[in-house]
Amino acid sequence: MAFRGGNASSGMGVADHCRNTFLELQRKKAFRYVIFKIDEKKKEVVVEKTGGPAESYDDFTASLPENDCRYAIYDFDFVTSDNCQKSKIFFIAWSPSVSRIRAKMLYATSKDRFRRELEGIHYEIQATDPTEMELEVLQERAH
Repeated sequence: MAFRGGNASSGMGVADHCRNTFLELQRKKAFRYVIFKIDEKKKEVVVEKTGGPAESYDDFTASLPENDCRYAIYDFDFVTSDNCQKSKIFFIAWSPSVSRIRAKMLYATSKDRFRRELEGIHYEIQATDPTEMELEVLQERAH
């Protein structure tokens, strides 16, 4: 795919590996979370890290860089008030305020296209600092 600057949103591909990893989380519960990053050289979104089903929300948030953007999927398990076990898939657009402007723009312009590739997401969270994606935020959204 030729890419000559200009409109960043039209040049960003999505690696098949991203879709397949997402499906493994969604259908097989193979992962608790998946973190994606934009590979600027390849001009595509790639899987950076996955977390096993036993990993916690703290493990997930600790895996996000403090000063760079990422997309992430988190499979949030919870028990409803009538004692049903449920699971909701969150898409988290992590864009810390201290990250580079270019990175923020790249992630912002590519987000909708990338998210459309992953069918079955229940909720989306935009976070510019860790307090915007604390576990309580997910709990409130999921109920």
